[in-house]
Amino acid sequence: MDESVEKKLALPGGRTLAYAEAGTLTSTTIILYLHGAFTVGEASKTSQIILSKNIRYVAPTLPGWGNTSPPLPSTSYPACLTSDITALLEHLYPNNHAIKLYIAGGSFGTVPAQILFGAPYDAFPFGRYIAGVLLLGALSPFHYHVDYAKHMSWSNYIMAGPPARFIPFKLIPRLVKFIISKQLATEAGAEAFLRKTLFDTMDQAELEEYARWRERQGIAEGETELNMAKNAIRSVAKSWEGFSLMSDVLHADWGFHPNELDENHSRPPVLLVFGKDDKMAPEAMSQYLAANYKNSRCRSVDGGHLAVLYHLDSIWTEFLANEHGANAGASGN
Repeated sequence: MDESVEKKLALPGGRTLAYAEAGTLTSTTIILYLHGAFTVGEASKTSQIILSKNIRYVAPTLPGWGNTSPPLPSTSYPACLTSDITALLEHLYPNNHAIKLYIAGGSFGTVPAQILFGAPYDAFPFGRYIAGVLLLGALSPFHYHVDYAKHMSWSNYIMAGPPARFIPFKLIPRLVKFIISKQLATEAGAEAFLRKTLFDTMDQAELEEYARWRERQGIAEGETELNMAKNAIRSVAKSWEGFSLMSDVLHADWGFHPNELDENHSRPPVLLVFGKDDKMAPEAMSQYLAANYKNSRCRSVDGGHLAVLYHLDSIWTEFLANEHGANAGASGN
């Protein structure tokens, strides 16, 4: 993403929230998309399905990543997130809070998406206007999902599972940062890291599907990898706090149990989409959430962690067709 198109919002305490947006900027129907690890909020590749509708697409950069400040030491991640997004939406809609809000997230971004979805309305007033939630490659709340670790790859088990929780002084995140920070200092290094992590693990069928997706989208070979590498560099250029916070956030109490949300919070439909062979966000986590969120359903696609990308247009079509008529604006406390 061209950094010149990124917008910045000044927040209390000297903090900053970075975000990008696309679509119909005057619309009161908004998709709030929350990104995963090692990237930033961007809108340069927004789906044509969204752009063809009267929708405003907003992609904030999460706390501690890119140009968004980390939480203040005295503030929990959920409190920081709800405050930041409330400030952003109040900035975008200063005279009209009665928006129709769709919340979406991918991979780690499904965690802040769920935190906003389940947040008390006094902490996140715009929660009253949520019309639908889309979770792509979802991660479950480890605080409540007791079997979460059984389904993790060994690398994720070490980085985000019990070792990351119980080994003191954040030694695991510090070690991982030491190992990969040099790679994420250059485009070539970042691209090599992403290829090894995400692309070299694809089987032949997924590689062919990836090639067909690039052709449909008019994307040159290597273009996606390079764009991802540039965003990975941007995500940690100022700070590694976003990465350091991940394990703590995954293990934290988000303030609610998924199956104990009240009637108002359970009103918006939740669509979970996962790759059948995704080792980073395993199917079992989406199935756990589908079993616990009252108004939810699952969709699977063939492939691994990136497989959802090849189906985004059809996912957005399905999501908006089913949720676009959902009632928003219900009041509740």
